[in-house]
Amino acid sequence: MVDGREVELDVLRIAHGGVAVAELGGRVVFVADTLPGERVLARITDDRHDRFWRAETLRVIEGSADRVPHIWADASLDRPPEQRAGGAEFGHIAPARQRTLKEEVLRDALGRIGGLPQDRIAALDPHVIAVPGRHDGLRSRTRVRLHVDRSGRVGPFAARSKRVVPVHDLPLAVESLQGLLPATAVGREVDLVAASSGSFAAGRRDARPPITERVGEREFRLEALGFWQVHPAAPAVLTAAVRAAVDPALLDPDADNLDLYGGVGLLAAALAGDADVRVTTVESDGAASAHAAANLADLPRARAVEARVDAFLAARQQERPGATVLLDPPRSGAGRDIVEAIVAARPAQIVYVACDPVALARDLGTFAAHGWQAVTLDAFDLFPNTHHLEAVARLVREE
Repeated sequence: MVDGREVELDVLRIAHGGVAVAELGGRVVFVADTLPGERVLARITDDRHDRFWRAETLRVIEGSADRVPHIWADASLDRPPEQRAGGAEFGHIAPARQRTLKEEVLRDALGRIGGLPQDRIAALDPHVIAVPGRHDGLRSRTRVRLHVDRSGRVGPFAARSKRVVPVHDLPLAVESLQGLLPATAVGREVDLVAASSGSFAAGRRDARPPITERVGEREFRLEALGFWQVHPAAPAVLTAAVRAAVDPALLDPDADNLDLYGGVGLLAAALAGDADVRVTTVESDGAASAHAAANLADLPRARAVEARVDAFLAARQQERPGATVLLDPPRSGAGRDIVEAIVAARPAQIVYVACDPVALARDLGTFAAHGWQAVTLDAFDLFPNTHHLEAVARLVREE
């Protein structure tokens, strides 16, 4: 048993999930709060696995030139690991290096998980693009979920645990949320939300009226605690990215174009644009689907369907092939059954919006096995100071 043992580690590369990779005696060690090129003193926290161990950084012995003072004092190495706030696992890394590390994870996933050949990955040349906002990535979240411990104290969970860490500062939250941070609360969670129509704090069971978000000239109504992109620039960035990804030569306005996992209609509106395009947005959440119907009411050929995506695809009567299919699945991805159902519908092009590089790579691999290849792939740094990214890929069938 080596759990709790302190060791010196040379950090080799980055891994998915915001941790880095070192080796100890031929065994992989996933170590938090560091980055490639560093030598750190770390404590082994999990030695139960045959193939790998986990560790936490205690002190930097030889630092990287890309290490910066952590953007959140409550998550820095100055605190014991068990008292470090989670949610900013890249906060000690210079912003430009954060993006290159995310690119490395994306490229590795495409090859190792998706099975894409290296020449295909090279042709895609995926880069993680900075988005409008502060260079340091601070004040970049309009939604923050905090947790409440048994004593009523409020804060994020400690990294990789369910232990609440009380905090007095939320540097990633937009300014209007900072003043809403409560010291104590009842219940299990507190959501802080900054919407176009105002900012508020609410528990999960609080009954609040719907809110409004504005993207360009269009307004979107949604439930107060319903899903919406957290970065202030994200809705506009993804709207532009989807429009750029769609090949107009392959977009048939009269085809049975689809927006799967459509939420309140943001990307269906992007697909329709100002053109007379027929599009159906599919969403399993009843409230979100109802809002989508209202949000798209001014687009005469847009409609919203409340249904699970798998059930919808299995039951639909396709009127004509050659559709543009847009999908924005949850973090777990679409999965084999959904991919195969989309392929069976004989679309003209597929635009895939993803928030997890591993799930994206897995699904792109499944598409590739059915003759569909990604021809464009752009990624966006919509979650700065974390390991997360958002990606938009366009797929076409190989002739």
